[in-house]
Amino acid sequence: MDKLVVHPAPGVAPGEAAPGVLLLQGGGYQRCAPTEGQPVADWLTGLGIHVFQLAYPTTGEVEPPEGLHPAPLEAAVEALTHIRAGEHGLALGRIGVLGFSAGGHLAASLCHASQVLGEPVSVRPDFAVLGYPVLSMTHLAHGGSARRLLGLTPTPEELARHTIVNHVDAQTPPTFLWHTAADTGVSATHSLDYARALQTAGVPYELHVFSSGRHGLGVSDEVPATAVWTELCATWLRAIVA
Repeated sequence: MDKLVVHPAPGVAPGEAAPGVLLLQGGGYQRCAPTEGQPVADWLTGLGIHVFQLAYPTTGEVEPPEGLHPAPLEAAVEALTHIRAGEHGLALGRIGVLGFSAGGHLAASLCHASQVLGEPVSVRPDFAVLGYPVLSMTHLAHGGSARRLLGLTPTPEELARHTIVNHVDAQTPPTFLWHTAADTGVSATHSLDYARALQTAGVPYELHVFSSGRHGLGVSDEVPATAVWTELCATWLRAIVA
């Protein structure tokens, strides 16, 4: 796939099965934010995880009135299908997705692709990491993401379908969520509501809401007390892919 950049984990022996992560950057479905690309890939490969960074469809500066859907999710499904094909020597059952902001919405959509697309989808991530994700299009919604994905006049049914918390069930993959209470771009309510749905469905999850930090931090150490999310997530990942 020409839109998929592979970041191999150093030190993994040829033929050794290693875990993998599909990386989906944020950017409000307008762009893929660079700060959530290479720095995140460097962190994950340092944990021995192969990273597959997807440049999924975005609007750019000109927003299509009809919206992007279903192109971003179809691209993510295609990418995960390609990754699972086996040519990269990954460990089956240890292939997950990580997304930030709007990329977090896409990552969570990939975890529930059949419901969001309205048709059977044969692939699903084995685990998910969601950083300050957009998970609702109806409650404290991120207007830019909703507009670019669904167009200028989405129906209530479309908004509800893309409110991913509505789709959580016992088949949802184990999930690591983090957010900040100070996030003015995407309310921490998105992660709190999703965690509540995971709890109700009996899905393993870990949730961290930090007091400080702007939207879009990525792996930055700009706020040291919040930057520890990478250490917490690394511990969680080691348990998940052990």
